[in-house]
Amino acid sequence: MIVAVAAMSLAASATYVITDNMRQIMGERAIVEDVWFTANGISIYLRNVGKVPVTVSSTYVNFSIQPFTALIIEVEEHGWLNMSYSWVSNGLYNINIVTTKGSKIMDYYNAPP
Repeated sequence: MIVAVAAMSLAASATYVITDNMRQIMGERAIVEDVWFTANGISIYLRNVGKVPVTVSSTYVNFSIQPFTALIIEVEEHGWLNMSYSWVSNGLYNINIVTTKGSKIMDYYNAPP
């Protein structure tokens, strides 16, 4: 009986930790509101529509990691994510933004002529 109680206690603790982590990940949501192709790179306007702050951990353009300015967006806030990237007019670019909790925001964008 002691072993069963100890095992159930461990199982309950593990379940709490897992569900708490899942709730935070599921509460993390950001959307891209605008993308600008500038002389210095690509600027992306992000809005946090989730329930926890969003911290960008990495950015990719056409599946290659790119340098960017650090960005933390609080709940119901917004901000610009600036990446250094040499783009070509009329090019199609796959942009992928990854957060510290593992959420991904990915889409394709056309550069202006």
